[in-house]
Amino acid sequence: MEESNKKGKVCVTGGTGFLGSWMVKRLLEHGYSVNTTIRDDPERKRDISYLTNLPGASERLQVFEADLDRPDSFAAAIEGCVGVFHVAHPMDLAGKEAEEVKIKRAVSGIQGILQACVDSETVKRVVYTSSITTVFYNEKAAGSELVDESSWTDADFCHRLGENGTPYVVAKTLTERTALDFAEKHGLDLVTMLPSWINGPFICTRCPDSVRICMALIFADKKYYQRLTRIGLVHIDDVVRAHIRLFECPNAKGRYICSATEITIDVLHEFLSDRYPEFELAGPDSWKDLTPAILPDFSSKKLLETGFQYENGLEEMFDGAIKCCKEKGLL
Repeated sequence: MEESNKKGKVCVTGGTGFLGSWMVKRLLEHGYSVNTTIRDDPERKRDISYLTNLPGASERLQVFEADLDRPDSFAAAIEGCVGVFHVAHPMDLAGKEAEEVKIKRAVSGIQGILQACVDSETVKRVVYTSSITTVFYNEKAAGSELVDESSWTDADFCHRLGENGTPYVVAKTLTERTALDFAEKHGLDLVTMLPSWINGPFICTRCPDSVRICMALIFADKKYYQRLTRIGLVHIDDVVRAHIRLFECPNAKGRYICSATEITIDVLHEFLSDRYPEFELAGPDSWKDLTPAILPDFSSKKLLETGFQYENGLEEMFDGAIKCCKEKGLL
């Protein structure tokens, strides 16, 4: 899977999302042909011009309709591909769906997608986008200063905490375990990517949930302040480059954490106040009664050993996010 003069065809699931759309953009720039999936849109009302108008899209992008509720619907998009980037996963951080429903959809979805990869006989590697939340919700991690890929979230521990977003965290954890188990059983080459909260510019039509959370101090959206009491952050382009690096790196194996920095709400407030004085930010009194999140630092050692390097810091994350929000009339 080293780079060559001629790139193959890859599939990106969930191409209309924040990460999926940026992945399609960068893969096209890297010279790949890309199949991407979007949710069923029989009346063709969804605007996906931000994908179809990308440089190289007219020659090397095909869009397929598929849904996690119908795992076999991904087979057509995967057929003939040398690689698959499975990004699609319902966020639903508000917990509108029952945990059992969310888990069933995600687990059955990835089983169907991975089976299609096996059946294709052309897929050489799958990169599955998991989440940093799959490593730190357990007794040991809660008392650790640094966590790596050997740590796994414990569903019972999650439920005892009772935090918002627990169904998402549990579903992500069980889905990643299912993917790794399936790959081992069927001899499928699969690696998993564990990004922290993703921030930065976006090409999709709406402001992504993760960007809105990262920008909560600027939006004065107090319901997200708890998440910011301590948070891990990474730039969208670094996450995408890390995915591509893991796909192309011959020796990549297992899980990979991708988190550029961990920061507290007080430090973030100071950074935003100094860099963007045009925004009137709420002060520390707004979160003084919140219990700080217990969040360790995350080790990127394994990812960096592949030759990957982070290229973006807080400045690039928030410069890009703010610029896009302004362009879309959100600020």
